[in-house]
Amino acid sequence: MQMVVPTLPRAGVYYLWPGLQDTGNTGVYQQVLDGRSGTWWIGSGWCCSNPSLPWGSGFNTANGGTVTITNTLSGANWRATIADSSHSVADSFALGYKNMNQAILAIELTNVSWDFGQLVWNNVVMVMNTTSTAWCTSAPENYNSATRYTSTTPRVVVSGGKTTCTIDKIVMQGPA
Repeated sequence: MQMVVPTLPRAGVYYLWPGLQDTGNTGVYQQVLDGRSGTWWIGSGWCCSNPSLPWGSGFNTANGGTVTITNTLSGANWRATIADSSHSVADSFALGYKNMNQAILAIELTNVSWDFGQLVWNNVVMVMNTTSTAWCTSAPENYNSATRYTSTTPRVVVSGGKTTCTIDKIVMQGPA
């Protein structure tokens, strides 16, 4: 998937991220765009409980740029690759035993407002080990109806016991 980096208005606790949450709700495997320094930084990690793991690599990225994010399960590890036009990092996290059942797009703000404009996600592709398609074609949960958003219609392909869901564009427009 690609995240279009919004303009960071100032230093503050802006956390914008995609993530995967496990069935036990023990944490979130995520790539966080972090605005605390006054410059966007993005990196991968497991937050916020069992197990306790260090954050992976990351880099500063520019307003208006595009960051490509890939998460792949490979044996006992989840592998994260993050890249923009100037940087690329890859990290592995020993989380293969976690049963990830939720894909999340989130905006967390602490003592700042949603003042950076819209957050755009392009080419969101998810592959699940199931032939069920309802998880892709049903409307997504909008936690506490907190966000105004638009989304293109998902496309679904079932092959080899797996379902691939592709959403060309999701635009998180602002708070509801």
